[in-house]
Amino acid sequence: MPGFEIAPYRQMKRFFSNINFTLGFVLSVVVVGMAVASLLWTPYDANKMNPRHRLEPPSLVHPLGTDQYGRDLLSRVMVGAVNSIIVGLVTVAIGMGSGVLLGLAAAYWGRWTEEAIMRLSDLLFAFPAVLSAILITSILGPSVTNAMIAIGIFYIPVFARLTRAVAITVWKEEYVAAARACGASEWAIARRHVLPNILSPLLIQATIQFAVAILAEAGLSYLGMGTQPPHPSWGRMLNEAQTFLELAPWMAIFPGVAIAWAVLGFNLLGDGLRDTLDPKMIRMRTPG
Repeated sequence: MPGFEIAPYRQMKRFFSNINFTLGFVLSVVVVGMAVASLLWTPYDANKMNPRHRLEPPSLVHPLGTDQYGRDLLSRVMVGAVNSIIVGLVTVAIGMGSGVLLGLAAAYWGRWTEEAIMRLSDLLFAFPAVLSAILITSILGPSVTNAMIAIGIFYIPVFARLTRAVAITVWKEEYVAAARACGASEWAIARRHVLPNILSPLLIQATIQFAVAILAEAGLSYLGMGTQPPHPSWGRMLNEAQTFLELAPWMAIFPGVAIAWAVLGFNLLGDGLRDTLDPKMIRMRTPG
């Protein structure tokens, strides 16, 4: 069927005509590809120590050099990408899963329910994300699991506020009133009409928060409250590299580039999705 072949092509062309989306997509695919590749193959065992080759500069044998224990940095950066992606997925899932439910409840019931949820969101927003994460990991103990919980909790009000703002508008639409008049339950209305209409802003927000989660986890690991050794983490690698900055600067350069690459890629991807999916941005770009 020609129509079914043309429609997806036009959609993809619309996305890739946006420079932010295209560049973000390429950068993100490199990070994801590196993580997937590390599950199947790495040049060396990421945790294997070889004191004879410690602090070697980049070479054909070790393209990114080695660290103070003789571990191959390329292998550790590749495995660290898996850790960053898992953290991003889990934290966004925690924040979105809980935040969407709270936002829908606030939009539908309103009054005291909305007030309580929004004031709780304000309370969580009163504390910076990193400080909140440090507090939670200090109580629960330093680990990547607790870091994900801490970052995910901070994301709940982000998604709750966004869901509430968009859902309030959708619930006032005529087609929702028509569905209610036809006897549809409130859950059915939320599932069939409200959620599909708020999916685009949620997807955009999730992509941007994914990038923030990678940066937050790197910060916590740098402080020793995230991923624990010997498992590779880009933030932890930066922490270990600070002692050897003059002697082996590549130990800090390559994990730092990996963090910047991933954060930039997912941020640009989110910006591109916003430019393409947000009706307000589309109207701003449309002449006349």
